[in-house]
Amino acid sequence: KKVAEMKLKFSHLEEMKDEGADVDMDTHCVFGAATKIPFRLNQNQALLTFEDEEVAQRLTKKSKHCVNLDNRTANVTVKPFELDMGFQFELHVTVSGKKINVSEIPELPIPKDWMRDKLELNFYKTEQAAGGGEIKNVTYNKGAGTAVITFLKPGASKNFVGCTKYPFYAEGRCFSLCVSPDFDAHLRKFQPYCRVSKKTILLKGIPEVEEDEESVQDMIEIHFQKPSNGGGEIEKIKFNSRGATYVCFEEDVGSASSEITGNS
Repeated sequence: KKVAEMKLKFSHLEEMKDEGADVDMDTHCVFGAATKIPFRLNQNQALLTFEDEEVAQRLTKKSKHCVNLDNRTANVTVKPFELDMGFQFELHVTVSGKKINVSEIPELPIPKDWMRDKLELNFYKTEQAAGGGEIKNVTYNKGAGTAVITFLKPGASKNFVGCTKYPFYAEGRCFSLCVSPDFDAHLRKFQPYCRVSKKTILLKGIPEVEEDEESVQDMIEIHFQKPSNGGGEIEKIKFNSRGATYVCFEEDVGSASSEITGNS
């Protein structure tokens, strides 16, 4: 089953409490994430997300609103927008200060030990020559064409930050290897949540009119943008005039804001 994409929001860098990690000069990053929640938007309903949550709360409190649609006055109802259950969590990523991953290593007609030695010599170069310095270990997987290079000096892997390709000289030829950081990732604070959005409202009771869906949506937006109607600046709006549709609703991790992000 396909898993829906979600945004990761960088939270902070975290100090490594493990003494061994400090010695290796690892980097620990924390990201926040929350699942996108699909919402069924029925016929003649609309969702509006405001920049200011106070506007949404004010409109919800009033409940009944008279909106001018196609030269007729429509009595519509504003309801709080209640989200179904979703999940939020933290993604903790530790980037090694001494290891890098290498892939797309060519298959050459030489013994495995020779290839390992060539990789060690190739990545040993002095730091001034864009290398990592003395190498502690090389783990080479011939079948997969990959390797893990472990340097002796802490922080040596940072010499390869931003370097996705690295030259490799062997058998009188120059190959281009893929280089990437070696990292460990795990989830923390995984928990369900179910809440009422503070910035989005659900509009019900919109009558059918002769105007097309886009025109009706524009009229709704104009009405609820006016301060004289208790409205304010609108970030997103979605009106559905036929059948039922689904929108993905995403909570902004670490804050109270919410946003309609699209259809599904």
